[in-house]
Amino acid sequence: MIDDLKEKFLNELESVISPADLFQLRVNYLGKKGHLTSALKALSSATPDERPLLGKKINDVKQFVEAHIASKEAAFKNEELKKQLLAGAIDITLPGKYAAFGKEHPINQVLFEITDIFVKMGFSVEEGPEVETDYYNFEALNFPKDHPARDMQDTFFVSDDIVLRTHTSPVQVRGMEKRKPPVRFIAPGKVYRCDADITHTPMFHQVEGLMVDKDITFSNLKGILEAFLHQMFGPDTRVRFRPSFFPFTEPSAEVDIGCILCGGSGCRVCKNSGWLEILGAGMVNPAVFKNVGYDTEIYTGFAFGMGIERIAMLKYAIDDIRLFYENDIRFLRQF
Repeated sequence: MIDDLKEKFLNELESVISPADLFQLRVNYLGKKGHLTSALKALSSATPDERPLLGKKINDVKQFVEAHIASKEAAFKNEELKKQLLAGAIDITLPGKYAAFGKEHPINQVLFEITDIFVKMGFSVEEGPEVETDYYNFEALNFPKDHPARDMQDTFFVSDDIVLRTHTSPVQVRGMEKRKPPVRFIAPGKVYRCDADITHTPMFHQVEGLMVDKDITFSNLKGILEAFLHQMFGPDTRVRFRPSFFPFTEPSAEVDIGCILCGGSGCRVCKNSGWLEILGAGMVNPAVFKNVGYDTEIYTGFAFGMGIERIAMLKYAIDDIRLFYENDIRFLRQF
């Protein structure tokens, strides 16, 4: 009978095709009501002489069944592992996927280039808060309350005395408050004005510069800016200074360069003048020095400021400032 059970198990094992079938076969032979369990219980009805031999046969069959079930179970696990490996396999015959590399935004490229030029001239870099007080943004720079020059800048007011800075000039005041002359630094950063069209955005970038020491003259200003513009736009770039007005500089000037698009012959961009306005500058107004405690009888200085977006538009011949901020990858990957 025991020998027949062994043969029966082998026949049933051949028909097992899934782990579920194997589990059921285990229950049929090794479970509480399985064939081998029942055979062991039947030993009590055998004679004492028959019992040792019969018990040995039953245990031998039990070990045989357990070994074959374990072997089949391992085979199922190996088969499942192979399926998983094949499902996650890499087909080395397929073409590789291109990983696009990011790079600096064109505004940052121009900003870093400007900063690098001035740092090589001996200027340090200063930063300041973008949310500024009315005093630092206007009053300390000779924009008194109700001064008409405040209308030159459309301002975002957070409260009556707190604004989003309209220029990085407040960094100049804060820098002068922290140290005595000589000072020489630039102040790059974001600024904000209520303006939006193809040449203006509510947020844009500026770099302003300041130099204060004994015997600083307009000639020093002119030499520094001409050297900068020649490095930025090429050594043959024409430069001119025109009289202008800024409350925090006196005298003041607008600085133009020869149109880099038409070479000075006249075009739509330069309005047929042959010149492009590039930045503003001037000698620091003595009223500003008084606000920071500088002796106007000893020290003089100059300041200048430029819009990064405007320089980038001229450098790359871009006619709409909004392109910088639309995140169109077709536009950005050109730089």
